[in-house]
Amino acid sequence: MTSSTRYFIFFILIVGMAYVSWAYMIKPANEHLGQERSKMEVMRGKLDELEKATAAAEDLAGQLKKIEEAIAAFESKLPPSSEIHTVLEDVTLIAQRHGLTPKSIRTQKNKDNRGYIEQPIEMELDGNFNSYYAFLLELEKLDRITKMRELRLKKTEREGQTEAKFVMSIFFQSAV
Repeated sequence: MTSSTRYFIFFILIVGMAYVSWAYMIKPANEHLGQERSKMEVMRGKLDELEKATAAAEDLAGQLKKIEEAIAAFESKLPPSSEIHTVLEDVTLIAQRHGLTPKSIRTQKNKDNRGYIEQPIEMELDGNFNSYYAFLLELEKLDRITKMRELRLKKTEREGQTEAKFVMSIFFQSAV
């Protein structure tokens, strides 16, 4: 065997070993590494989603707290149904303080809704327009939730005097 043949055989063996090592060691290792990278990217994506969900959950917790505070503030403006006489007395006193003369006060049938009761009250008052205006402004400032359903003003024979007939609803907590 000549030296060039030996070199050629040696060269073929080295190329063959390089190919075998690439085919049976490096290529599978690269494929495995690619699969692991893919898994890691999937996991990283899930981790990002989890971080977003956690941030949203914290946001929801904050929003829930705000809603609970709003409900508590709303409910604090709803007196228990046993205090209807106190509220009626307050409304009557406000009317008298502004120079309005109550002609009649009648309660209508209450409406039971989910969580609260609406008590409509029909009232007739006599007085001048400025007194009505001041009366309505003070009613609006009450800590209680009220709603003016109807308001009819009628001019009387006396100069500057009017007669008002209105239905006002007062809201109460329902006795659960």
